Amino acid sequence: MFGRALAPAIRSSKRSLLLLGPLQVGKSTLLASMEPDLTLNLAHPATFREYISRPERLERELAATGDSPTTVFIDEIQKVPALLDLIQVLIDEHPRRHRFLLSGSSARKLRRGQANLLPGRIHLHHLHPLLACEMGSKFDLDTALAVGSLPGILAESDPDERAADLRAYADVYLREEIQAESLVRDIGGYARLLDLVAAASGTILNVNKLCNDAQIRYETARRYVEILEDTLVAFRIPAWSGSSRSALVAHPRIYLFDLGVRNALLRRPLDRPLDDERGLLLEHLIAYELHRRQGGLWPELELFYYRTKHGLEVDFLARIGREVWAIEVKSSRNVSPSMLTGLRRVGDQVSGVKRRILLFLGARPQSIDGIEVLPIEDFLETLPA
Repeated sequence: MFGRALAPAIRSSKRSLLLLGPLQVGKSTLLASMEPDLTLNLAHPATFREYISRPERLERELAATGDSPTTVFIDEIQKVPALLDLIQVLIDEHPRRHRFLLSGSSARKLRRGQANLLPGRIHLHHLHPLLACEMGSKFDLDTALAVGSLPGILAESDPDERAADLRAYADVYLREEIQAESLVRDIGGYARLLDLVAAASGTILNVNKLCNDAQIRYETARRYVEILEDTLVAFRIPAWSGSSRSALVAHPRIYLFDLGVRNALLRRPLDRPLDDERGLLLEHLIAYELHRRQGGLWPELELFYYRTKHGLEVDFLARIGREVWAIEVKSSRNVSPSMLTGLRRVGDQVSGVKRRILLFLGARPQSIDGIEVLPIEDFLETLPA
């Protein structure tokens, strides 16, 4: 089992929580490690049938435990949203008796059912695929670029089994999750759009192009992209907007949540990254390492990308409080002057830039005209965990 950076905060808190994350990122494993007194897995058909028809059964079961504090783990809570109303009553009536550990993989399912997300009563956390620091000594850059960082995938030592598992993941997601939750009607159109989003991952979101290429209506494409985000399979990084807003690109970038899933959807080799995609994949890796820290691990972090309509671009702007880090990612072991152009000029366009960082594949740090040139793994080691 991989150690999770979120685990100490969950273990030290006495508050109930809702843990959201895509399929197979380790939500169940993490919450089960808290040694709950009662576990309900709503993905199990028999358990689902019992509680979807009689959610009040949970209250009777907890009443039987007496007055001693009880920790209750409910997996895939979005399948029976009515349980959330009951949990609110139990928390309000017995605030110290029960602690609820809830997991879910679909914010859309909860919202669509107008679920009570218990504001003010529970803490909301997100769990993502593994960070480099969570892999520890098992972190290998090429492996991360080829097969991503889903815990179950990385735990599989056989390369052929690992590849088969990754390719099955997309099919399981499409067939079991999307169809079972009745989120889409045209599974063929959705499958085409998912492949297109995988191909566009890391680029500016263009819904018009997606709907034309997938041969679906604009509103359908827009809704399908929202489903990808709500089921936590994709996320956006917004464009920076500043004083020179009229000169800036305004549309967000979209990213699929895991490189291994992206590569499997696009039928890329899963033993090593393609050389001509290495730069794009390294940008994904840094996007993941920053995005996955937003909220719980690095609450003051806001993440953007920067691009002007005249082509000046910096991969990421990280705003931390009053200061901004400008970050550029290159798949080179050496630094050329052209690589520094965006970082040199961004300080004139964006106020508050305190650090200008070029990440590369070289072995040792450098400093060039006030720009920090850092090996990627050195940079990752400095991030909050």
